[in-house]
Amino acid sequence: MKKVAICPGSFDPITFGHLDIIQRGAKIFDEVHVVVLNNSAKNSLFSAEERIELIREVTSQMPNVKVDSFQGLTVDYAKKVSAIAIIRGLRAVSDFEYEMQGTSMNRLLNDQVETFFIMTKNKYSFLSSSIVKEAAKYGGDISKLVPQVVEEALHKKFK
Repeated sequence: MKKVAICPGSFDPITFGHLDIIQRGAKIFDEVHVVVLNNSAKNSLFSAEERIELIREVTSQMPNVKVDSFQGLTVDYAKKVSAIAIIRGLRAVSDFEYEMQGTSMNRLLNDQVETFFIMTKNKYSFLSSSIVKEAAKYGGDISKLVPQVVEEALHKKFK
């Protein structure tokens, strides 16, 4: 049986920190679905379609990574693709409390899906999509934070 995991998030935009988690998850699971969740509480810079396209471009060399979007509960998407796990990245202790709440709720809704936390590499521990967007907005050098295609898309958005 194929071991399928999902890696959900807003990815607005995808960063090297996200890619670190996706790549490491792809080494563990047979198939990883990177799922762009449309979070109505967030005001996204990129549309879901733009985010999906960027993620597809930067994961194109990872044959066991699929990219999709979903509106609704993460566990419902997990069930849809027969996933056994949810992959979540942690940067710092502050992420843990938020992630623990989500994990507890997901477990209540579907106790057949496990959540795996992967600590990001230290060099990405400060990195967030919000910080990248802020730096890009004011012309900061973001080349060490995001893939080139993402950097170009951000510069285009802020012109």
